[in-house]
Amino acid sequence: QVQLVESGGGLVQPGGSLRLSCAASGFTFSSFAMSWYHQAPGKERELVALITSVGGRTNYADSVKGRFTISRDNAKNTVYLQMNSLNPEDTAVFYCNAALIRNGVTLLNYWGQGTQVTVSS
Repeated sequence: QVQLVESGGGLVQPGGSLRLSCAASGFTFSSFAMSWYHQAPGKERELVALITSVGGRTNYADSVKGRFTISRDNAKNTVYLQMNSLNPEDTAVFYCNAALIRNGVTLLNYWGQGTQVTVSS
């Protein structure tokens, strides 16, 4: 069955770094666009970063540009989110997403269970 398993979250001090990983199984990973979303308490889930299935093009929310880097390893069926210069406003649950998109239409959409990131001194 389809699984997206996030790891790497935790407590970090302001200015620190974390690397999130999302291990995928049960589908053709290389065919899916992969994304990271976050959801802070009382707020809606928001897109943080995306990497396409073909070409590995990336896109970032303005709030994380220059600080976060998304990457993927199709051989390991894993997507990563390197987060640097973290600040308390980054505190949220981070979710991994896999989307099969054809001609602008999302045909399949999978979510992980989320991993908590807390930035605090």
